[in-house]
Amino acid sequence: MFFEALVNTLLAFMENAPALVVVMVFSIFWVGCWLPVAVVLAFRFNWQPTKPLQPEQKLPLLVSLYLLAPLILWGISWLTNTSFSDYGFVANLSMLGSLALGFGLGVLSLAVVFSGQFGLGWCSFQWSNIKLLPPILLPILLIALLVGGIEELIFRGFLFTELAQDYPIWVTAAISSSIFAVLHLVWEQSETIPQIPGLWLMGMVLVLARFVDRGNLGIAWGLHAGWVWAIATIDTAELVTYTAKVSEWFTGKNTKPLAGLAGIICILATGVILWLYLIWLGV
Repeated sequence: MFFEALVNTLLAFMENAPALVVVMVFSIFWVGCWLPVAVVLAFRFNWQPTKPLQPEQKLPLLVSLYLLAPLILWGISWLTNTSFSDYGFVANLSMLGSLALGFGLGVLSLAVVFSGQFGLGWCSFQWSNIKLLPPILLPILLIALLVGGIEELIFRGFLFTELAQDYPIWVTAAISSSIFAVLHLVWEQSETIPQIPGLWLMGMVLVLARFVDRGNLGIAWGLHAGWVWAIATIDTAELVTYTAKVSEWFTGKNTKPLAGLAGIICILATGVILWLYLIWLGV
Protein backbone atom coordinates (compact mmCIF):
# COMPACT_ATOMS: atom_id res chain seq x y z
CA MET A 1 0.00 0.00 0.00
CA PHE A 2 2.75 2.45 0.92
CA PHE A 3 4.67 1.72 -2.29
CA GLU A 4 1.55 2.10 -4.40
CA ALA A 5 0.72 5.42 -2.73
CA LEU A 6 4.29 6.63 -3.26
CA VAL A 7 4.17 5.73 -6.96
CA ASN A 8 0.82 7.45 -7.43
CA THR A 9 2.11 10.58 -5.68
CA LEU A 10 5.23 10.59 -7.86
CA LEU A 11 3.14 10.13 -11.02
CA ALA A 12 0.83 12.98 -10.04
CA PHE A 13 3.78 15.26 -9.31
CA MET A 14 5.63 14.49 -12.55
CA GLU A 15 2.53 14.89 -14.72
CA ASN A 16 2.08 18.45 -13.45
CA ALA A 17 5.72 19.39 -12.86
CA PRO A 18 7.24 22.38 -14.67
CA ALA A 19 9.25 21.55 -17.78
CA LEU A 20 12.57 22.44 -16.16
CA VAL A 21 11.90 20.00 -13.32
CA VAL A 22 11.16 17.19 -15.77
CA VAL A 23 14.32 17.99 -17.74
CA MET A 24 16.41 18.05 -14.55
CA VAL A 25 15.01 14.70 -13.39
CA PHE A 26 15.86 13.14 -16.75
CA SER A 27 19.38 14.61 -16.71
CA ILE A 28 20.10 13.44 -13.15
CA PHE A 29 18.93 9.88 -13.82
CA TRP A 30 20.74 9.70 -17.18
CA VAL A 31 24.09 10.89 -15.84
CA GLY A 32 23.67 8.98 -12.58
CA CYS A 33 23.08 5.68 -14.38
CA TRP A 34 25.95 6.31 -16.81
CA LEU A 35 28.64 7.36 -14.32
CA PRO A 36 29.34 3.82 -12.97
CA VAL A 37 29.68 2.59 -16.55
CA ALA A 38 31.99 5.52 -17.38
CA VAL A 39 34.21 4.80 -14.37
CA VAL A 40 34.59 1.15 -15.37
CA LEU A 41 35.41 2.11 -18.96
CA ALA A 42 37.87 4.78 -17.79
CA PHE A 43 39.81 2.15 -15.82
CA ARG A 44 39.50 -0.34 -18.67
CA PHE A 45 41.07 2.05 -21.18
CA ASN A 46 43.50 3.64 -18.72
CA TRP A 47 42.15 7.13 -19.28
CA GLN A 48 44.10 9.97 -17.65
CA PRO A 49 42.24 13.26 -16.90
CA THR A 50 45.27 15.33 -17.92
CA LYS A 51 45.22 13.91 -21.44
CA PRO A 52 42.52 14.38 -24.12
CA LEU A 53 40.33 11.41 -24.96
CA GLN A 54 41.53 9.31 -27.86
CA PRO A 55 38.95 8.00 -30.39
CA GLU A 56 39.24 4.44 -29.05
CA GLN A 57 38.53 5.80 -25.53
CA LYS A 58 35.77 8.22 -26.50
CA LEU A 59 33.69 5.83 -28.61
CA PRO A 60 32.79 3.31 -25.84
CA LEU A 61 31.94 6.19 -23.48
CA LEU A 62 29.74 7.85 -26.08
CA VAL A 63 27.98 4.65 -27.16
CA SER A 64 27.26 3.58 -23.56
CA LEU A 65 25.89 7.04 -22.75
CA TYR A 66 23.64 7.09 -25.79
CA LEU A 67 22.37 3.53 -25.37
CA LEU A 68 21.14 4.43 -21.87
CA ALA A 69 19.23 7.51 -23.04
CA PRO A 70 16.15 5.77 -24.54
CA LEU A 71 15.75 3.62 -21.42
CA ILE A 72 15.86 6.63 -19.09
CA LEU A 73 13.60 8.60 -21.41
CA TRP A 74 11.10 5.73 -21.46
CA GLY A 75 10.97 5.92 -17.66
CA ILE A 76 10.41 9.69 -17.76
CA SER A 77 7.69 9.33 -20.39
CA TRP A 78 5.95 6.82 -18.14
CA LEU A 79 6.14 9.18 -15.17
CA THR A 80 4.81 12.12 -17.20
CA ASN A 81 2.18 10.09 -19.08
CA THR A 82 3.64 10.88 -22.48
CA SER A 83 4.99 8.73 -25.29
CA PHE A 84 7.86 8.83 -27.76
CA SER A 85 5.36 9.87 -30.44
CA ASP A 86 4.77 13.06 -28.42
CA TYR A 87 8.49 13.74 -28.83
CA GLY A 88 8.27 13.25 -32.60
CA PHE A 89 9.56 9.68 -32.78
CA VAL A 90 7.05 7.54 -34.70
CA ALA A 91 8.13 4.10 -35.91
CA ASN A 92 6.52 3.85 -39.34
CA LEU A 93 7.38 3.89 -43.04
CA SER A 94 6.76 7.62 -43.27
CA MET A 95 9.52 8.28 -40.76
CA LEU A 96 11.90 6.03 -42.70
CA GLY A 97 11.15 8.07 -45.81
CA SER A 98 11.81 11.30 -43.95
CA LEU A 99 15.02 9.84 -42.51
CA ALA A 100 16.25 8.98 -46.01
CA LEU A 101 15.27 12.42 -47.31
CA GLY A 102 17.09 14.21 -44.51
CA PHE A 103 20.16 11.98 -44.86
CA GLY A 104 20.37 12.69 -48.59
CA LEU A 105 19.98 16.44 -48.04
CA GLY A 106 22.68 16.42 -45.35
CA VAL A 107 25.21 14.58 -47.50
CA LEU A 108 24.35 16.63 -50.59
CA SER A 109 24.75 19.95 -48.75
CA LEU A 110 28.24 18.97 -47.61
CA ALA A 111 29.14 17.69 -51.07
CA VAL A 112 28.18 21.05 -52.59
CA VAL A 113 30.16 23.03 -50.00
CA PHE A 114 33.28 20.88 -50.37
CA SER A 115 33.00 21.05 -54.17
CA GLY A 116 33.04 24.82 -53.87
CA GLN A 117 36.15 24.66 -51.69
CA PHE A 118 37.85 22.34 -54.18
CA GLY A 119 37.01 24.78 -56.98
CA LEU A 120 38.42 27.71 -55.03
CA GLY A 121 41.60 25.79 -54.26
CA TRP A 122 41.00 25.84 -50.50
CA CYS A 123 41.43 22.10 -50.24
CA SER A 124 42.23 19.06 -52.36
CA PHE A 125 40.78 15.56 -52.59
CA GLN A 126 43.05 12.62 -51.78
CA TRP A 127 42.02 10.11 -54.45
CA SER A 128 44.58 7.59 -53.23
CA ASN A 129 42.68 7.21 -49.95
CA ILE A 130 39.45 6.03 -51.56
CA LYS A 131 40.67 2.46 -51.00
CA LEU A 132 40.22 3.06 -47.27
CA LEU A 133 36.47 3.58 -47.60
CA PRO A 134 34.93 0.06 -47.94
CA PRO A 135 35.67 -1.21 -44.41
CA ILE A 136 34.64 2.02 -42.65
CA LEU A 137 31.47 3.11 -44.45
CA LEU A 138 29.00 0.81 -42.67
CA PRO A 139 30.43 1.12 -39.10
CA ILE A 140 30.47 4.92 -39.38
CA LEU A 141 26.94 4.88 -40.81
CA LEU A 142 25.65 2.85 -37.85
CA ILE A 143 27.35 5.18 -35.36
CA ALA A 144 26.01 8.24 -37.22
CA LEU A 145 22.47 6.85 -37.12
CA LEU A 146 22.81 6.09 -33.40
CA VAL A 147 24.29 9.50 -32.52
CA GLY A 148 21.88 11.40 -34.75
CA GLY A 149 18.84 9.45 -33.57
CA ILE A 150 19.57 9.74 -29.85
CA GLU A 151 20.54 13.42 -29.98
CA GLU A 152 17.42 14.28 -31.97
CA LEU A 153 15.22 12.27 -29.60
CA ILE A 154 16.72 14.13 -26.63
CA PHE A 155 17.22 17.69 -27.91
CA ARG A 156 14.65 18.23 -30.67
CA GLY A 157 12.28 15.64 -29.21
CA PHE A 158 12.11 15.45 -25.42
CA LEU A 159 13.83 18.74 -24.48
CA PHE A 160 12.09 20.87 -27.12
CA THR A 161 8.67 19.33 -26.44
CA GLU A 162 8.94 19.80 -22.68
CA LEU A 163 10.22 23.39 -22.82
CA ALA A 164 7.62 24.35 -25.44
CA GLN A 165 4.94 23.83 -22.77
CA ASP A 166 6.28 26.77 -20.77
CA TYR A 167 8.05 29.00 -23.30
CA PRO A 168 7.38 30.49 -26.77
CA ILE A 169 8.45 28.25 -29.65
CA TRP A 170 11.50 30.20 -30.82
CA VAL A 171 12.68 30.84 -27.27
CA THR A 172 12.42 27.09 -26.76
CA ALA A 173 14.36 26.50 -29.98
CA ALA A 174 17.12 28.88 -28.87
CA ILE A 175 17.36 27.34 -25.38
CA SER A 176 17.41 23.72 -26.60
CA SER A 177 19.97 24.59 -29.29
CA SER A 178 22.18 26.35 -26.73
CA ILE A 179 22.10 23.32 -24.44
CA PHE A 180 22.84 21.08 -27.43
CA ALA A 181 25.86 23.19 -28.38
CA VAL A 182 27.32 23.65 -24.90
CA LEU A 183 27.05 19.97 -23.94
CA HIS A 184 29.46 19.11 -26.77
CA LEU A 185 32.17 20.68 -24.59
CA VAL A 186 32.00 17.57 -22.38
CA TRP A 187 34.02 15.57 -24.90
CA GLU A 188 36.54 18.09 -26.21
CA GLN A 189 36.95 21.69 -25.05
CA SER A 190 39.70 23.25 -27.18
CA GLU A 191 38.34 21.97 -30.50
CA THR A 192 34.67 22.45 -29.60
CA ILE A 193 34.72 26.10 -28.43
CA PRO A 194 35.16 27.49 -32.00
CA GLN A 195 32.27 25.25 -33.10
CA ILE A 196 29.76 26.54 -30.53
CA PRO A 197 28.09 29.13 -32.85
CA GLY A 198 27.91 26.54 -35.65
CA LEU A 199 26.49 23.89 -33.31
CA TRP A 200 23.86 26.36 -32.07
CA LEU A 201 22.88 27.22 -35.63
CA MET A 202 22.77 23.52 -36.47
CA GLY A 203 20.37 22.98 -33.57
CA MET A 204 18.09 25.76 -34.82
CA VAL A 205 18.02 24.28 -38.34
CA LEU A 206 17.20 20.85 -36.92
CA VAL A 207 14.29 22.38 -34.98
CA LEU A 208 13.11 23.83 -38.30
CA ALA A 209 13.43 20.35 -39.82
CA ARG A 210 11.00 19.03 -37.21
CA PHE A 211 8.46 21.66 -38.22
CA VAL A 212 8.91 20.74 -41.88
CA ASP A 213 8.27 17.10 -40.95
CA ARG A 214 5.01 18.14 -39.22
CA GLY A 215 6.33 17.52 -35.72
CA ASN A 216 8.19 14.29 -36.45
CA LEU A 217 11.95 13.78 -36.13
CA GLY A 218 12.62 11.88 -39.36
CA ILE A 219 14.13 14.70 -41.44
CA ALA A 220 16.07 16.11 -38.47
CA TRP A 221 17.45 12.65 -37.66
CA GLY A 222 18.44 12.11 -41.29
CA LEU A 223 20.14 15.51 -41.59
CA HIS A 224 22.05 15.00 -38.37
CA ALA A 225 23.13 11.48 -39.30
CA GLY A 226 24.06 12.53 -42.83
CA TRP A 227 26.32 15.32 -41.60
CA VAL A 228 27.96 13.11 -38.97
CA TRP A 229 28.47 10.26 -41.44
CA ALA A 230 29.97 12.44 -44.17
CA ILE A 231 32.34 14.37 -41.89
CA ALA A 232 33.44 11.28 -39.93
CA THR A 233 34.10 9.38 -43.18
CA ILE A 234 36.14 12.25 -44.61
CA ASP A 235 38.16 12.57 -41.39
CA THR A 236 38.72 8.84 -40.87
CA ALA A 237 39.85 8.17 -44.44
CA GLU A 238 41.69 11.52 -44.61
CA LEU A 239 40.01 12.29 -47.93
CA VAL A 240 40.53 16.06 -47.75
CA THR A 241 43.73 18.06 -47.34
CA TYR A 242 43.57 21.81 -46.76
CA THR A 243 45.91 23.96 -48.82
CA ALA A 244 46.18 26.90 -46.37
CA LYS A 245 45.38 29.37 -49.18
CA VAL A 246 42.88 31.03 -46.86
CA SER A 247 42.51 31.34 -43.12
CA GLU A 248 41.22 28.26 -41.31
CA TRP A 249 38.33 30.43 -40.17
CA PHE A 250 37.05 30.03 -43.73
CA THR A 251 37.56 26.28 -44.06
CA GLY A 252 37.10 25.38 -40.39
CA LYS A 253 39.42 25.87 -37.42
CA ASN A 254 41.19 22.64 -36.44
CA THR A 255 39.71 21.17 -39.68
CA LYS A 256 36.22 21.21 -38.13
CA PRO A 257 33.73 22.53 -40.74
CA LEU A 258 31.35 23.95 -38.13
CA ALA A 259 34.19 26.16 -36.88
CA GLY A 260 34.50 27.95 -40.21
CA LEU A 261 32.59 29.95 -42.81
CA ALA A 262 32.16 26.95 -45.12
CA GLY A 263 30.35 24.92 -42.48
CA ILE A 264 28.14 27.86 -41.50
CA ILE A 265 27.19 28.35 -45.16
CA CYS A 266 26.31 24.64 -45.38
CA ILE A 267 23.99 24.88 -42.35
CA LEU A 268 22.45 28.17 -43.49
CA ALA A 269 21.80 26.89 -47.01
CA THR A 270 20.11 23.81 -45.59
CA GLY A 271 18.01 26.05 -43.35
CA VAL A 272 16.96 28.19 -46.33
CA ILE A 273 15.89 25.07 -48.25
CA LEU A 274 13.84 23.86 -45.29
CA TRP A 275 12.31 27.30 -44.76
CA LEU A 276 11.27 27.58 -48.42
CA TYR A 277 9.77 24.11 -48.24
CA LEU A 278 7.91 25.11 -45.08
CA ILE A 279 6.47 28.14 -46.89
CA TRP A 280 5.50 25.93 -49.82
CA LEU A 281 3.67 23.60 -47.43
CA GLY A 282 1.83 26.62 -46.07
CA VAL A 283 2.62 25.70 -42.47
